[in-house]
Amino acid sequence: MSVPVHGSRRGWLRAAGWLAVAVFAVLAGRFWHPYYGFTRFVQLDEHDHRAGVAELREYPVFVYAGYSGYDGAAYTQLAFHPDLSAPEYRTALDNFSYRARRMLGSALAWALAGGEPARIAGTYAALNLGVWAALALLLWRVLPVTDARSFAAWAGVLFSAGALHAVRLALTDLLAVTLATAALALGERGRGRGALGVLAAAGLARETALTAVVGLWRGPWRALPAWAANLGRAAAVAVPLGLWMLYVRTKAGPADQGLANLAWPVLGWIEKGGAIVADFARQPDFRWLNTTTLLAYVALTAQAAYVVKRIRWAEGWWRVGLVNVALMAWLGTAVWEGHPGAATRVLLPLGVAFAVLAVCERAGWAWVLAGGLSVFSGVEALRHVPQMEREFAAGRGAGGAWVARAEAGWYGIERDGKATWAWAGETGRVGLEFSARPAAAAVRVRLKLRGIEAREAEIRQGERGLWRGRLAERPEWIEVEVAPAAAGGRRAELEVKMLGATVREHAGSEARALGVALYGVEVR
Repeated sequence: MSVPVHGSRRGWLRAAGWLAVAVFAVLAGRFWHPYYGFTRFVQLDEHDHRAGVAELREYPVFVYAGYSGYDGAAYTQLAFHPDLSAPEYRTALDNFSYRARRMLGSALAWALAGGEPARIAGTYAALNLGVWAALALLLWRVLPVTDARSFAAWAGVLFSAGALHAVRLALTDLLAVTLATAALALGERGRGRGALGVLAAAGLARETALTAVVGLWRGPWRALPAWAANLGRAAAVAVPLGLWMLYVRTKAGPADQGLANLAWPVLGWIEKGGAIVADFARQPDFRWLNTTTLLAYVALTAQAAYVVKRIRWAEGWWRVGLVNVALMAWLGTAVWEGHPGAATRVLLPLGVAFAVLAVCERAGWAWVLAGGLSVFSGVEALRHVPQMEREFAAGRGAGGAWVARAEAGWYGIERDGKATWAWAGETGRVGLEFSARPAAAAVRVRLKLRGIEAREAEIRQGERGLWRGRLAERPEWIEVEVAPAAAGGRRAELEVKMLGATVREHAGSEARALGVALYGVEVR
């Protein structure tokens, strides 16, 4: 139903909407890196980097230390070869056949990158930024946003734990729910075939999105022809996924159907509640994280309660919400565990259905606010920006991107406000890596160096001397020409050496022997 909106109110709502978009842009934009792009979202760890497809080692991708990978790393690798032709997939991907059936996001990244391997990982990592913006615009019209209550419901979905964790971990849930929302919007406009086509595509992003077909069903509900047509709609949206799964089977073998993610009704939900309460005592150092998890749990519970408190069978969004309440009841430990848990992403369609119903029925503020409590967990997902160990500086220019690392010899990177530096004893090595082979045989590199005392120093690349002179006690820029040689002309290593005795920083037993300090790196 269209609701007239006063001009001044419309202006304030639009301003608030753009402010919300700006907040998201700032939160997500902090994850961009001049060398790695948005691949911090992918959560690719050292094991994935070693065992994954060759493109991961050939092009810039942010790598997390140790074993801390997540599903987004698998979907990123699938984007390099969406026809599943890479032989490494069988050993590189955890449950290859299960991951491969959620191919839409990976295939879109491949297409948007024009099939160019150097751009694919970054494109996939950033895909959900565009999807989030599309959902923001779509949901603004679907609700529609006409007052403070509907704005709160809109923001409650977009900043929910499910939406922002999908962005943070480069997962498929956000794409699936955006397409499902578009399908129901088309259905409400009488564009049935288009709605079925869009929903079928959503199933290729995440198979549970197909449950939204109940929102496209039509009555009369006691007539057999209507039920036959509804079953036909369900079959129609399932055909593309079914055909794709047959193809996946020929390439990867039978798939795990994910039944381990289910449990007896309500047991998983009860177990999660108990675990949250226990975590406050078990994890006193993570009180805020446990609090945001509790709020997300309350939000899901409130959304489910609002849907089931009154039967509205004629409402398509209510039927979608009811199906997701049933799914919520069957979810097992593996989906609920964690902070806040994958359940917030799996049940994102429930959040959209709740928002639409709450706005249409002008639900009380208590319901709207309770259903939006997971925004605290959502914003928390984007609060911490990981840093690459030993990364000293990075940049991007016309010739591509580069990153410099303080490698062997440096005690560690220190920061004080805007200043960054690293001390070494007699010798420190600086590693350089370029996103593409430089067009020239040598590139100009500037190092900002100082000595613990004024004395002679030199900069070398292997056996070749690049510079020799006197370092002052104040940082100064020194420019040298570096010839990338390793890894196809994309990597180089410099050695900075102080010629003379080091100086202990103090008289204590743990004092470092200092000789030279690195204060900056630039590549031209």
